Amino acid sequence: MAFDQDQGNMPRMPAVKDHRTVPPLGMTGEQFKDAATSCAADIEQYFASLPSRPVLPSVSPGYLRKILPDAAPEHGEAWSDIERDIERAIMPGITHWQSPKFAAFFPASTTYPSMLGEFFSSAISSPAFNWQCSPVITELETVVLDWMANMLALPQTFLSKGQGGGVIQLSASDTIVTVMVAARERYIRRQLEREGVTDSDAIEDRSCEIRSRLVAVGSEQSHSSTKKAAIVAGTRHRSITTHRSNEYAMTGEDLRQKIEELHAKGLHPYYLTVTLGTTNTCAVDDFDSIATVAKDFPDIWIHCDAAYAGSALILPEYQHFSRQMAFVDSFNMNMHKWMLVNFDASLLYVQKRRDLTDTLSITPAYLRNQFSDSGLVTDYRDWQIPLGRRFRSLKVWFVIRTLGVRGLQAQIQHGIDLGNLFADLIRSRNDLFSIVAEPRFALTVFTVNPLRKHPPQLENNASNGTDPRPYQDSHVAMDPATNDQEIEEANEITKAVYETIDQEKEVFLTSTALGGVYAIRVVNANPLAEEKYVREIFDLLVRTAKHVLEGVNSSGVNGVGHD
Repeated sequence: MAFDQDQGNMPRMPAVKDHRTVPPLGMTGEQFKDAATSCAADIEQYFASLPSRPVLPSVSPGYLRKILPDAAPEHGEAWSDIERDIERAIMPGITHWQSPKFAAFFPASTTYPSMLGEFFSSAISSPAFNWQCSPVITELETVVLDWMANMLALPQTFLSKGQGGGVIQLSASDTIVTVMVAARERYIRRQLEREGVTDSDAIEDRSCEIRSRLVAVGSEQSHSSTKKAAIVAGTRHRSITTHRSNEYAMTGEDLRQKIEELHAKGLHPYYLTVTLGTTNTCAVDDFDSIATVAKDFPDIWIHCDAAYAGSALILPEYQHFSRQMAFVDSFNMNMHKWMLVNFDASLLYVQKRRDLTDTLSITPAYLRNQFSDSGLVTDYRDWQIPLGRRFRSLKVWFVIRTLGVRGLQAQIQHGIDLGNLFADLIRSRNDLFSIVAEPRFALTVFTVNPLRKHPPQLENNASNGTDPRPYQDSHVAMDPATNDQEIEEANEITKAVYETIDQEKEVFLTSTALGGVYAIRVVNANPLAEEKYVREIFDLLVRTAKHVLEGVNSSGVNGVGHD
């Protein structure tokens, strides 16, 4: 064995032989440039072809396994072969959320500058669990979140220059879990302080006792993630009834009644979801009356879920809602719905960041560093449940800089204008359709009228609607939830119209149920939506409704269609 003279008697280690047959980054630089150019062309062509593609796929479950090999390739394949499989294997299974004929759920928008942000983010690929990992990832996020808070006219207490600040989470559901856990622990800390409990074992025991009596609260129109988060947090969940007479908005009166009811049972509400734009109808809770009640119960963490409609706050005419946010502890809106940033980019703002960090900050020795220990930097891992995080702020930065405030405002206004147009079209055919809740934020919810003189009337009772927010819930049609003959007839007809359109797959709508009334939802906030597509969807609804009504009238099934 050879010895290295510089190292005395230390043996010289043999050189490591590189057996790799593929370049370290999977391609050479030139191959990557060619592939990236080709991908960009394919993506541009995909967007150009969207209007001609059926929105919904026609595949059956398990389709992909039948056309892919049983095992991974033994040797690497050429990019040209892989690229061809995008259209052959991937596109047949895609629901085209970017299609101008996608009017379901809420939009999941993207734009070219957002894609470029993802491009660079994936190249950098830093887990960014603390400032030192890549300082710019933390600092850009702080800057753009403050930009957005100002653009949305949120109270200054949500800015990073004070005690609050913003952080990018995965989704509104992750946000609610995060703040609910923080709310639970804040309530417990305050109660322990009031009781003067200081012994470590006593703190643990008493914390468990307190936790067992805690209740998370939201209205029946709150997103299902509130209930799911309560399961994760290990606490109870209770719903507050909403009414047609209040446009399905939660009121302070209903909230106070529920709190007092829970207190009478020895239970302690610690968390409340209020909503700006519910999924069913885009209802807005009565913030003023709720804020009055909140003053009497300061230990309840109040979170505003504005996942979709929060984007509208960029328009001055909606910023009266922003000013009402001073009473909430946290606020969330998803840029990946209506604000032209691709999934995921859910913005969470808190008035007091210590409410998060006091619960979520754990620093083992391997994460200690002089910058974090100095207290001069933000470590966003302490604002969320996961440790690592992606460079999401880059795509937000790209989108804001490319469109500017005015461009983003114009995009949101365009969706609202199209929504108003569609609502007016539905009203113009009140012989066929009835709107069941005030159209808001580009959403219209309506039923199809059976052939009779009077359109169906909604019962003035509690809503038991489903919640078709994407990423969690399906768009399965709802069965009628009432025995009232007139509403049953309307439900049967509306369901038949919806399912006929759904099966044709040319456009994508969703359905819901409100107070036992089956309804169709149409959202006109897709970035590529245009007036001609709104009119096409309306014309399709008219043709389908007429066809279904004619068929029912001729058959007289179950008496539907008879006066």
